[in-house]
Amino acid sequence: MAGTAAARLVTTLAAPLDRAQNTADAPQLLRRPDPEPAPGDGRRAVGRPLLVQRGDAELIAVDPGAPDAAPVRFPAPWPRDFGTFTVAPRGDLAVFAGVHAVRAVDPTGAVRWEVRHGCWDGSCRTLHNAYEEYAADHRHIYADSGSAVFSADGALVWAHIRGPVAASGPDPEALDEWLVIDAADGRVLGRAETETVAAGSDHVPHPDPSRMGLSVGEGQDGVPLRWGRWDGEKLSVEQFCNDERILTGVSPSGDRFVTVTHYGEALGVHRIDDGSVLAELDTEHAVPRHPEADPDDRDADETYWDYECGFLDEETVIAGTAERDEEYGEPRHWLVSTAGAEMRVAAQVTYPFPVSGAPTALGDGTWYTVSGPGDAVHVWSRWTGRIDGPVDGRVDG
Repeated sequence: MAGTAAARLVTTLAAPLDRAQNTADAPQLLRRPDPEPAPGDGRRAVGRPLLVQRGDAELIAVDPGAPDAAPVRFPAPWPRDFGTFTVAPRGDLAVFAGVHAVRAVDPTGAVRWEVRHGCWDGSCRTLHNAYEEYAADHRHIYADSGSAVFSADGALVWAHIRGPVAASGPDPEALDEWLVIDAADGRVLGRAETETVAAGSDHVPHPDPSRMGLSVGEGQDGVPLRWGRWDGEKLSVEQFCNDERILTGVSPSGDRFVTVTHYGEALGVHRIDDGSVLAELDTEHAVPRHPEADPDDRDADETYWDYECGFLDEETVIAGTAERDEEYGEPRHWLVSTAGAEMRVAAQVTYPFPVSGAPTALGDGTWYTVSGPGDAVHVWSRWTGRIDGPVDGRVDG
């Protein structure tokens, strides 16, 4: 039976936008690479995170490590319900992945570049020129979506879109496409079909700027996982895990990645080169029923991992069972050891005050949680003073 590991509050960051009128999403921290690549292979270590928050009219980015710097505000090209966003590592450019286009915007609101593509509304075959063409159409409010993210060095934008790219002309049979875009001028450098029909997607950056992970959600049909490599001339795509696992994180070295099965019953750690499973951990054997659950509730015996988990360091993953736990009481978070041939729960995390939701790893030994009202993020690290109870292996170093 694993013991407990106390979390130490590193800092609390207030949301830059007021959520009282429901005009903004909860804040989040974007992991940013170190400005300098590691000697030899060009991989980037984890640097200081960026606090970002999306409102209906603007996106705000704040560098918590530069308290005297003013927040950077990017005017939004469309409301927050119409797509996703990302921010460059230097915090000077925002990219909005919308229903009809991927658009790069600077803090003045000027459009740096735009790549138009097929409409994410499944019943629409129009190559739209502007958001205003479908702003009043309720079907587009519930459109599917893609995503975009910067490479570790900020030189590229990887974008998952609904085909085709506007320059190719309409194609009713076009599948989703993966683009590699020059972040400076918007040129599409490489493209490949992902062979998916997405409801949504998330990118998971790799410390090597030439590599990228993509997790695609197809609803009940599956969760395709793709790895892309850009060699400077061609984008090649590999398919891993038989559309059954959600990619959630990459280890700091870039040698391994972690997944959650489609229905949340198991974690897996995989070799980056071929996707092979190195170790798995099923909640049935690792996570007990919630202590506040009714003893007569047999459903409480079934626990599930959250779809947010990631590496704190090369050998430790932080994972939660919060979504399931909140049916019974406080959410629970777990430190999972990935050292050796087996994964195991090393400790349950304890906090100095109640937290909500799943933990999000930042890759440098810290993680964050979002406050219940969504008005702040709390950054945590493992307290090295003590660990209570019996623990299988050290987790306090």
